[in-house]
Amino acid sequence: MAGPVAGGGGEQLRRFRRLADLTALVTFLLIVVGGIVRVSESGLGCGPGGSGTKGWPLCGGQVIPLVGNENRVIEFSHRFLATVVVVLIGLLCWRAFQMRRPQTPPPDKRERNVWAFRGSLIAGVLVLAQAGLGGLTVEHSLAEELVAAHLGTAMLLLGLVLWLGAKARSEASVESGGAVSSSVRGLKPYAATAAVLLLCAIVAGGYMAGTEERGTGEVGPDVAGAHMACGKMFPECGSGKFLPFGNNRLTDIHLTHRVFVYTATIAIIVLLLVAFARGSRDRLLALAALLLFCQFMLGALNVWLGEHGPLIVAHLTTGTLLWATVISIAYKLAWLPSGAPSRERAPRAEASAAAV
Repeated sequence: MAGPVAGGGGEQLRRFRRLADLTALVTFLLIVVGGIVRVSESGLGCGPGGSGTKGWPLCGGQVIPLVGNENRVIEFSHRFLATVVVVLIGLLCWRAFQMRRPQTPPPDKRERNVWAFRGSLIAGVLVLAQAGLGGLTVEHSLAEELVAAHLGTAMLLLGLVLWLGAKARSEASVESGGAVSSSVRGLKPYAATAAVLLLCAIVAGGYMAGTEERGTGEVGPDVAGAHMACGKMFPECGSGKFLPFGNNRLTDIHLTHRVFVYTATIAIIVLLLVAFARGSRDRLLALAALLLFCQFMLGALNVWLGEHGPLIVAHLTTGTLLWATVISIAYKLAWLPSGAPSRERAPRAEASAAAV
């Protein structure tokens, strides 16, 4: 019997997976450029708070600002990448819609790959919400609540697009009769806990960033917001205590971020140790361990050295990579992208291979 028909279900899934991977990459770049916008004080480069449509969705009253200062160019580059992400997710929705019915004869009345269509639609809702939050963030002069919500939504969007790519990769492997990797027994609660706590740490870091109003060049809570509320002390804070909550609002914001960082770090270490102890030797485990160490040290250096723009961007970049890696571990080792244990898929894969 002939192999899979070109343009059939397996080929459609591979095309969808490539598009999802590209979307994830551009979303990652969007997050990193967002960090550059922040450290360069370009968040209001297209217009001050209260500027209405001239500040967002327009930039300085223009659709495409051909001339302007450096801050306007940086802010517009962030918006351009956001537009690219919107277009890519629109293409994901279209491809997912096409995948609902198989193209190979005989036609099957049962809809397939519904997960792709529903996931793409949710991604569309998230990216529109992200765009709306971006507009509100500008209109309300970078309010910390909106900055945190903007960053958190971006992380959720990245996680969802990574899931779409992972599931498409697994389903394409099944369609072609390939093997699907086995999940690690009992890893789900550890993966879920690590992912939730890491997301909380990232969102708390975004909220802390939103309290900064006057740049990153000076030290002191009245200048650098909650970032330097503990001075240059880590892991102690101010008075030399470990977690001296209750001193003032900015210190409490800073310490809340630290608490989530500590708990997320412990949860990720436990996740990696449990996966390793139960037989997994996946390279993602080593990558997560390396990124976790780098992220922790970058956070400490940001405090010890008194906040520097490149360190802040590196901290955000590494944190985003760590989030993507932990999410990928959860998908690959805890929840199989195919949605079922590989041993349940084995008969189908063997039958397909035999048919070929």
